[in-house]
Amino acid sequence: MTDRAGDHGHLIEHTVRSEELLRGRFLHVMRDEVRLPDGTLTTREYVVHPGAVMVIPMLDDGRLVLERQYRYPVRQAMIEFPAGKLDAGESTQRCAQRELLEETGYTAREWAWAGVMHPVISYSTEFIEIWFARGLVAGERQLDAGEFLDVYAATPAELLDDCRTGRVTDAKTLAGALWLQNVLSGAWTLDWQPALG
Repeated sequence: MTDRAGDHGHLIEHTVRSEELLRGRFLHVMRDEVRLPDGTLTTREYVVHPGAVMVIPMLDDGRLVLERQYRYPVRQAMIEFPAGKLDAGESTQRCAQRELLEETGYTAREWAWAGVMHPVISYSTEFIEIWFARGLVAGERQLDAGEFLDVYAATPAELLDDCRTGRVTDAKTLAGALWLQNVLSGAWTLDWQPALG
């Protein structure tokens, strides 16, 4: 058994060649031939993703801003924190501010970066940076064409109960609930900063 921070060089797979399988409007799929640590060759198919953000918006009364959105691949309306894909050259905080406004109509006076998660490490390069927002000010939503979602508020206890009972199954929102629980308990701290101008 190795320790937590042990050397991992002996686990690395080396790319021999790459082939693009699909470049769609949203998905970019690759197939690589790789050399495994024991020298054998195999293939790895994966989705190339530009990255995304998720926002945990906290109202002054302690409730959270959440969304309900139909997700076609799983054929159901999902409960989620606001989130969205990075635009080329966009910082993650600017993306977080943009997505919060577009999807919910809220702006926030203060922002805190919490961390990063990799939701599907077995088949995608996607990462999601987690941002907290507070000092929310309501405004007008700016949904993208073809985007339909409901916005509602829930207490942290209600969200955690929805996670426990399986009403929330979205991976990023479950990870956000873990962050929220630890921040609210004081176990994890955040460095709050003003919104970018």
